[in-house]
Amino acid sequence: MEKGEMKMSNSPLVTYTKLSPNHSGRRNHVIDTISIHCMAGNASVETCGALFADPSRKASSNYGIGSDGRIALYVEEANRSWCTSNAANDHRAITIEVANNGGVPDWPVSDKAYAALLDLLTDICRRNGIKKLLWKGDKSLIGQVDKQNMTVHRWFAAKACPGDYLYNRHGEIAAEVNRRLEGEDEPMDIAKLISEMTNEQAYQLMQKAELHAKTLSEPAWSQQEGHWAKAVANGIVDGTSPERPAKRDEMIAILGRLGLL
Repeated sequence: MEKGEMKMSNSPLVTYTKLSPNHSGRRNHVIDTISIHCMAGNASVETCGALFADPSRKASSNYGIGSDGRIALYVEEANRSWCTSNAANDHRAITIEVANNGGVPDWPVSDKAYAALLDLLTDICRRNGIKKLLWKGDKSLIGQVDKQNMTVHRWFAAKACPGDYLYNRHGEIAAEVNRRLEGEDEPMDIAKLISEMTNEQAYQLMQKAELHAKTLSEPAWSQQEGHWAKAVANGIVDGTSPERPAKRDEMIAILGRLGLL
């Protein structure tokens, strides 16, 4: 296993799960590649799942996307699917089957399926540390993920998959996913953000922070000292929101209740 222990998750975008028995168990490589496929038909995620549930088909993918835009999980990301007719590729790639709303020669996909594909790819890249999708359309670059980390089924078998509609859009797909990923690792300049705020925006931010503080419980150190409990028992405070900042008028009220004014 390369690059240490692999900790993998599945996409939270999944709305249907039908785990297939057709897989090789745990991957022997980190996820660093994407392989987009076409179903060669307008199958729903349920129909595709039923096909992959049949052991005799000896086929599966990690994910499937229907023409309605729903996303299915068939093989968990931690496991190698049987999708691209190449074990080495399947061990390192997330494989995605996309339904077609048209047939030969292009095998087009619906707008909803295409949009869901972009969302899923962005999520996969974020969770697996893939900083950028790279596409050259060059079969000779298979496995050289620093130059190209997208592969297609037609490079490994005599197939038209993923169809010309998706194949010809791989560059566009990479560009859009990369646009979404860009700048995510840049730290936020808090000082600049605050300096550019209007007074009204700053006050709204303070109110939001106060609302969050109201949800916090009394910390352990305060419970141990017991002063908050005594203040509640003596009617100095009402016992709510122990972590909320006190305003000046509230502090005056507390002093008054203590007889210090």
